[in-house]
Amino acid sequence: MTAVRLDRIDAAILRLLQADARLTAQELSARVGLSASQVARRRQRLEETGVIRGWRAEVDPARVGIGVEAFVQVVMATHDRRQVADFVSRIRLVEEIVAAWTLTGASDYLLRLLCADLAALNRLVQEVILPHPAVSRVQSQIVLERLKENGPVPLG
Repeated sequence: MTAVRLDRIDAAILRLLQADARLTAQELSARVGLSASQVARRRQRLEETGVIRGWRAEVDPARVGIGVEAFVQVVMATHDRRQVADFVSRIRLVEEIVAAWTLTGASDYLLRLLCADLAALNRLVQEVILPHPAVSRVQSQIVLERLKENGPVPLG
């Protein structure tokens, strides 16, 4: 994937939108010193080139009954393509697994889970993740406190 060249105005627009995606072209124009139509064209170009991947609401997990956030490291017993593909397909279908990464190092995958409570986390690990034939072991870490939320992408 080729990087898109950003000038200082594009970077400023992205910084502002990462802080508040609801800013209008008019509000952005006042902050970056371009007309609203120029800002709208730039934002559209940033969307079309995939620099801006999408828009979404940020939901507070506690306000919707999510009491436990955990990270689960998964070590695979096998790297058989079919079993790994099945594992990846399965984790993509589980709503409580909100993010997943492949890793280098001691673990093969890192999963971020949001569950209603510890019992729900236990069920997910014991009944969904561990029983998969490709999984050798898991290690879970429960988040005690969020010290920094998902930050904006650094733009230099």
